[in-house]
Amino acid sequence: MTRSTPPIHSPARPCRVEDVPRWDIETGVAVIGFGAAGSCAAIEAREAGADVHVFEVAAAPGGSASLSGGEVYVGGSGGTRVQKANGFEDSTEDLYTYLMMAGGPGADAARVRLYAENAVAHFDWLEAQGVPFKGTYLPGKWIEPTTDDTLVWSGSEAAWPFSEKARPAPRGHTAQFKGWGGGKILMERLCARAQAVGAVVHCNSRALSLIVDEAHGIAGVVVRVEGELKYVRARKGVILCAGGFIVNRAMVARFAPAALACTDVVSGGNDDGSGIRMGMSVGGATLHMDQFFATIPFFPPASLVKGIFVNARGERFINEDAYHGRVGHYVLRQPEGKAWLLVDGGIFGRPLIQPDIEVAAVGETWAEVEQELGLPAGSLVHTVAQFNRNAAEGRDPLFHKAADWLRPLAEPPFAALSYCIGDLKAHAFTMGGLHTLPSGEVLDADGEPIAGLYAAGRSACGLPRWGEGYSSGMSLGDSTFFGRQAGLAAARN
Repeated sequence: MTRSTPPIHSPARPCRVEDVPRWDIETGVAVIGFGAAGSCAAIEAREAGADVHVFEVAAAPGGSASLSGGEVYVGGSGGTRVQKANGFEDSTEDLYTYLMMAGGPGADAARVRLYAENAVAHFDWLEAQGVPFKGTYLPGKWIEPTTDDTLVWSGSEAAWPFSEKARPAPRGHTAQFKGWGGGKILMERLCARAQAVGAVVHCNSRALSLIVDEAHGIAGVVVRVEGELKYVRARKGVILCAGGFIVNRAMVARFAPAALACTDVVSGGNDDGSGIRMGMSVGGATLHMDQFFATIPFFPPASLVKGIFVNARGERFINEDAYHGRVGHYVLRQPEGKAWLLVDGGIFGRPLIQPDIEVAAVGETWAEVEQELGLPAGSLVHTVAQFNRNAAEGRDPLFHKAADWLRPLAEPPFAALSYCIGDLKAHAFTMGGLHTLPSGEVLDADGEPIAGLYAAGRSACGLPRWGEGYSSGMSLGDSTFFGRQAGLAAARN
């Protein structure tokens, strides 16, 4: 007697419904991933009346969002209650314009419009789910607040070119938590709410492949639950909320090779691209797979923002008051992979996130720094002299750095902090993903919806889709809001 060989399931190959030996679990909606998008999809699908089963590969809920700063990017409609309470007015058109600029050449106007018009209501919804927001404003420039304050400047709102087109307002709304890592509180509350409304959650459960019914679309998903193979029938649909692909270095090398320069990943460890691959396996199209968030730790202390970045030609290339992720992208693509932050004795400091950063050169004059860095003769001296003349007058005609951050670099000793490839510690996560409608429906190569298949969060290409335009809070704002849309759409299918 021979024992039958168990089938091999892979995200890259769907399972035919004819090959399903049995249905172990039946549900209305199956959600893959229990992070920001998955929890909100589960809440909305349940409250719309659908049975929901959630499958999370990790041993505990929360996903990568639980390791984030807990910032949600919202505004418009005159302002959230927190913006208004702290004296900030924020129009929907300003938010829309900023998000369109932040989305880059491939910004999705319909998606941005829907978000901009409903962002304040979405913030209110998050509060209604139990996410705490203290309501206070923290001025200054932060990567994420270490206090338990709510409102921060979390992007390039006040920096050129964005400030030229959209009236600036702080829009980062952070879950109340002291220290870094407010995402933990955000996800504890959202995941608890999903379970409270009746979503059935399976942890230690890896989704292996989609189940396809040629006549009717996606029929379900194959999952390994606690080591056992389970065939899950999803009558209304499957929602892919399994994160991006930054930890899958083969996928990164294939789709976003520039991100390989970033040695540290922003992930809970399970952003392996499996959700995207499952969508691709049934004909799902992808968008902007080359795009990624990348940041370099050049502040705090905020005094370092008053320094200037230069490249191997001794030339500036960015207004240093822009969002740190935007600055990071410019640094990463400089010729020869070389860039330095120039500071003087009045603003010198070591970045809090990378205190061991290499001080590549020190001198009593900028000519000495130039020579120690091996730059073309006169290049750095000319750049600093020109910057100092303009900064003394409160202007930056070349890169439009805001006056608050302009200060001549004239107090010796002078130094160059190395942000050369190999010296810097850059952090990254991917932005590209499945092509979806704002409702979460996954589209094929012809732009047609694939019946029964939805995606949200970093498994989809959402609001954040251009590395140079990212702002902290956009990913959580996008994942929670469009996770909700996908949950509603699937429940109504």
